[in-house]
Amino acid sequence: MTPRADRSGAEISKATGVGAGTLYPMLARLEDAGWFESEWENINASEAGRPRRRFYRMTGLGQTRARAALAEFQIPSIDGEAAWAPR
Repeated sequence: MTPRADRSGAEISKATGVGAGTLYPMLARLEDAGWFESEWENINASEAGRPRRRFYRMTGLGQTRARAALAEFQIPSIDGEAAWAPR
C-alpha cells in the first residue's frame, strides 16, 4: 500500500488486520489531526447494489509526522543504522 493512494476502510482493515470497531475511530482521529483525508465514493448505491465506500488517503503532513513517530522507535544497531534497516 502506498501512503498517498486512496484506500477504502475495508481495504485498510484487510491489509492491517485491524477490525472495523477499532479502525474507523482511529481513522476519524487521524483525519481530525490532519494526517488523513477522506471522501465518499461518487456512485448511486441503488444502481451499484452496495453502499458507497469512504476512501482515505494519507496527507503530506501525515507522512511527515508518521515518519517522525516511527523514527523515535528505531533501535540503532552497533553500526548506527536502524536494527531493521535493509543491509
